[in-house]
Formats: sequence, C-alpha cells, structure tokens
Amino acid sequence: MFEEFSVKTLDKDRNESISVDLSKAYEESLRDIKEGQVVKGKIIALTSKEALVDVKYKSEGYIPLHEFLDAGTLKVGDEVEVLLESKEDEEGRIVLSKRKAERSQGWDRVISRCHEGDLVEGKVTKKVKGGLMVDIGVEAFLPASLVSLKGFTNVNQFLGQTLKCKVIKINKARKNIVVSRKEVLQEEMDKQREKILLELKTGEVRNGTVKNITDFGAFIDLGGVDGLLHITDMSWGRISHPSELLSVGQKVNVMILDFDKETMKVSLGFKQTQPSPWENVEEKYPVGSKVRGKVVNLLPYGAFVEIEKGLEGLVHISELSWNRRVTHPGEVVSIGQEVEAVVLHVDRQNQKLALGMKSPDQDPWLSVEEKYPVGSKVQGKVRSLTDYGAFVELEGGLDGLVGIQDMSWTRKVNHPRDILKKGQEVEAAILSIDAKNHKVALGLKQLTSDPWPDIVSRYSVGMVLSGKITKATKFGIFLELEQGVEGLVHISEIGPERSGNLEQSCKVGDAVKARIIKIDTDLRRIGLSLKNVEEK
Repeated sequence: MFEEFSVKTLDKDRNESISVDLSKAYEESLRDIKEGQVVKGKIIALTSKEALVDVKYKSEGYIPLHEFLDAGTLKVGDEVEVLLESKEDEEGRIVLSKRKAERSQGWDRVISRCHEGDLVEGKVTKKVKGGLMVDIGVEAFLPASLVSLKGFTNVNQFLGQTLKCKVIKINKARKNIVVSRKEVLQEEMDKQREKILLELKTGEVRNGTVKNITDFGAFIDLGGVDGLLHITDMSWGRISHPSELLSVGQKVNVMILDFDKETMKVSLGFKQTQPSPWENVEEKYPVGSKVRGKVVNLLPYGAFVEIEKGLEGLVHISELSWNRRVTHPGEVVSIGQEVEAVVLHVDRQNQKLALGMKSPDQDPWLSVEEKYPVGSKVQGKVRSLTDYGAFVELEGGLDGLVGIQDMSWTRKVNHPRDILKKGQEVEAAILSIDAKNHKVALGLKQLTSDPWPDIVSRYSVGMVLSGKITKATKFGIFLELEQGVEGLVHISEIGPERSGNLEQSCKVGDAVKARIIKIDTDLRRIGLSLKNVEEK
C-alpha cells in the first residue's frame, strides 16, 4: 500500500509540475503581445455581422465584417492581420481591429518613403471640419485654406477626386500628415508664368480671359500670367468704366505693350489691335471742312466734340461765339448736344484737332474797317483793365484797346484804373485797325485837341501857382494846376516843414502854393517846388 500511495503521489506531482510549466509558458506568450501591436490571427467562426478571430491570446476577439474589403469571400480558417486595441474590454474580451491594422501598416509604409516637401497623390475620401481627408496610403489632412489658390473655397466639389498635393507637415507621434494642394498649384503656375514670360514679345497679340475688373482697368489672364489692361488702352473712344466694354470670363485678344520679367508686370492694350481713327485724319478732315459731332465733355477752357468713335476735337472757349462774351462753354453748348463745327487745325502726331463753332459769315472782323473807319468816334463798355491799357467792347466779339499812353494829354497815367473803371461806358476815337490780326486801337485823349501848346504858352519857369494835391507818393506829390494839367513836386523840393511821410503830411485835396522850376515840352512834364514860394 505504501508503494501504491507513493506512485500515485508521484504521478500527481508530475502532472501538477507539467501544468505549472504550461501555464508559465502561456503567460509568457501573452506578455509578448502588446496593445497597439499588429498580430496574425485565424478566423474560427463567422456570423452575419462579425468574424471571431483567434490570436492565441487568453480569449478571441470579434471584428465587424465591414472592416474587411473582401468580406464576402471570408471563410473559417483564413489568416488575417489585426491590431490589438485592448487586451480586455468590459466583458473580458480582447478588442481587435482589421482596419486599424491596415492603417498602421500603411503608416509605416508611407512614413518610410514619404518626407515633408514630397509630392503625393491621393483620393479625397471625406469632408471634415476645416478641410478634407485624402487617402495617400494613410489618411492625410488637407486644410480648406490650402485646397486652391484662392484660399477658402467650396470643398464639396473635390469629394471623390484624385488630387496632387505636397506634404507640408508630418507628426510621427500622433501619426498625422498635413498636405497642401495650393503649393502644388502655385509651383505649376510659377513654372507656367516663367515659360510665358520667356515667350512674350512686345507688339504681339495674345488671347486672354478677363479675370477681374476695377475702376481703372481690367486684369487679363494670359494663361498663367496676369496683365493689366488700363482703361485708357481699352478703346479709341471715350468710356467711363471698363465694364462698359468687358465682363469677367470674357475671351479677348490683347496686344503686349510692355512687360517686366523681374516684377512680372505686363501692360496690355485692346484698342491697339484695331485701326486708329487718327491714321488718315488729315485726308478725312482737312482744315476748313465742316464736321458734325456730339459734345462729350465740357471744361473751363472749351468743349470736346466727338466726330467719330475715338476722334475728338476741342472747340476752344474763344471759338464758341462771335457775338457772346462766353465765360464757360456750358453757356453755349451742353453734353450730348449735336453741333456743327469747322476744322481749324489738325495735329495727327499729337492727336489734336482744333475746331471752331463761329460761323465765318458772322465774323465781325470782315466788315470792321467799313463799320469803324479810322478817326471815327465809338462808344463801348470797359470789359477789362490791364497794366498796359483797357479793353473796350464795341460789339459782340469785337474789342478795342485803349493804350495807357492814349488816355490823357497831360496826366501821367500809371494804371488805367486811375481814369477808367470796369463796366464804365466810354467814348473813344478809332486810331487804327488790323482786321487780319483782330486788333483795334482806341484813344480817349484824341477826342480833344492837344492842350499842351497852349499850356506852354501860359506857364513859365519861376511862376508861382496854387494847386490841389491829387496824389502823394514816396518820391513826391502831384498837384492839379488846372483841369487836366498836373505838375510834380519832387521830394527834394518839398521843404523841411513837410518832410517825413508824404502820404501823412500831404493830404489829397489840400491846396498848396508851388513854383514852376521846369517845363519839359518833349516829355510833357511840369516840375514844381514848394521851397521859397513866399519870397518869390
């Protein structure tokens, strides 16, 4: 019995020892599998929704069938690679994932051959907050601001499309990749722009698309390079805004006027692709010919008349009317009015056309010599005063000049205002007429005979006279000796009692006695002195 007991006892100990060894080996195998690790497993059962996979762990794990791309071909016994998400869930089972295993394996493959700055190609799988997810082997994030060159745009149009992008950021710790389509487009555009700039030639005509319209012009896309079509180069005619001629998206032929490769600035012209209306302007509108046109602009100095599209002439304010004194063109014409004019001058090189609206039949200068013979008396209104004389209007469009030297026989006139006022009605004598140059000379003093010979006969040096002060200046005072006759008392002949400020010590209108010390017949001047008047 003892021997039998011993044998049984030894068998029991051997079995327990074997069991302990197997348990220890099993636990060691379990410790080799870590969470987040991809392991091989075998499908041991299938249901309508899940696959039961044995990864030789303490329990099996269930994987949803939608994680398998080929779920319809699965069968019991198939080996699959899965990722161990968790060694134990709430029910004590392990958590496995087929999709995450593929993603983890894809990440390792992608990260081994993909670096920041590399170009990748992938399919847009879905829209997320802030952008799109692109499958490049793993899911990469494409921010909405980096989808196109314009910045933020409607990203829904890119769903399902395959896009070429550049890797701009890789976060290995978080397994995140950020890509940009914008940089790829920008680089392609830069290459295309450089290519086009090398091909551009001044004067050539290219087809472009209107990209944007502003108040000062339009930007034209030449296929990667934008050029500015300024409003002044759009039409030979007058336009107030580029939208009158162009619209966004419109195809248009433009001429290269100038370009700078360094700044990539291109100047374009549209009107230059069409014939200029100034080419044969001398033949079409010779000097003296009559034309009809529309008033398109009014300025203080004249009115612009459009004869044909792109061809305008200026009617100067002086050429608007013979019989009206025009201060602004708006007094005679208005914008949009149809008018008839005569071509006065043509300058094709500087693109200037001078027009006149004065009818030749109404020119008052044609009959001025007959109507105003030399020596006749006329009446008119003082229109303006200048330093050298006064312009007197005889009739509409006809002025005469009274020179400062023809205003008085005896008075020294420093300025016309000493005798005349603007708007004053005056009588004058016709001295000369130059109809060709439109000049009439008038005189006021010529209405009376020259009194100077009589004055000379009545006055002599040494004579003491009484006179009235008419003007006090820094160099002396003027005395009126009689009607129309003045003499000058130089400051050196004033005397000590009136020295100092003559304008204060010698009041205009005061009567004083003076002695004649000089009579200049040639210059018609009388010199006076206040010194030693009483003694003489």
